[in-house]
Amino acid sequence: MARSRSRRPGLNRRAQYSLFASYVIAIAGAIAGLLALILAKADPAGFGVLRAGAAELTRPVSATLSSMVTGIGSIDEHVVAYINAGSQNSALRRQVEANRVRMIEAQAIEQENVRLKKLLRLTETTKSEVATARLISSTSTTLHRIARINAGLGQGVRVGMPVRAPEGLIGRVLLSGPNSADVLLLTDSQNIVPVRRASDNVAAISTGMDDGTLEIRPLSAGTSPFKPGDVLVTTGTGGLYSPNIPVAVVVALKGGFAVGVPLASPARVEMVMVERPYDANIPAPPVPAETTGKPAGHTP
Repeated sequence: MARSRSRRPGLNRRAQYSLFASYVIAIAGAIAGLLALILAKADPAGFGVLRAGAAELTRPVSATLSSMVTGIGSIDEHVVAYINAGSQNSALRRQVEANRVRMIEAQAIEQENVRLKKLLRLTETTKSEVATARLISSTSTTLHRIARINAGLGQGVRVGMPVRAPEGLIGRVLLSGPNSADVLLLTDSQNIVPVRRASDNVAAISTGMDDGTLEIRPLSAGTSPFKPGDVLVTTGTGGLYSPNIPVAVVVALKGGFAVGVPLASPARVEMVMVERPYDANIPAPPVPAETTGKPAGHTP
């Protein structure tokens, strides 16, 4: 059956009341608008106060609706920003990794420059230099702690000559072959070196302890004057090692002596220099003619 075109609510009281209320609201709104128009023409100041009061009453609702509209309108911007942030974070991570690699390379280059400067200083000609050699091995045996260098009799290296590195003293030549030599390290118990504290010249004797460390005993009796961090250098006493060669640094105190570690560790040293004995009264050993181009027995 077709729906009636009549808009009358029929006998439904609820529909009738709803229709009546809508009419009343519409008429009231028209009357309010008419009164507001008349008030705006007749009393603009009063109308301004009325409009301000209405705006103040509706402000929370207006602010909430405005925030909702702004949020809905910026959803696409937030989505795009989130996507872009992901790609930017990936790019920043790649940049950080690249910078880390460059920093490591720079540190390696700096260390290489330090090493080359030390080698250059070591190879500078001095009056006491006999030969510059590469330390090719460092071993410990049941009898001695020794290292081996690739220079020997052919290069003028003789038994008893001191051997040093840029960092400090290594030891002395124990055995010399045609083109290689064994060096008795400072940490061997048979290697005794007169030393002094660099800060105030307190004299002592350094003796190897066969375990990679040195025993530092002062010449004066009593409590050891040394403390951790003291740097020890050679004194030149005894006619073998020239003075002021760095030897060791004190790391601990034990009983009446101090324990030190060599400043020049054979595990880290690459190049060494063999020197003539320091005592000027001991003639320098002859250098082979094929090495210097001068007759054997000639000394500078």
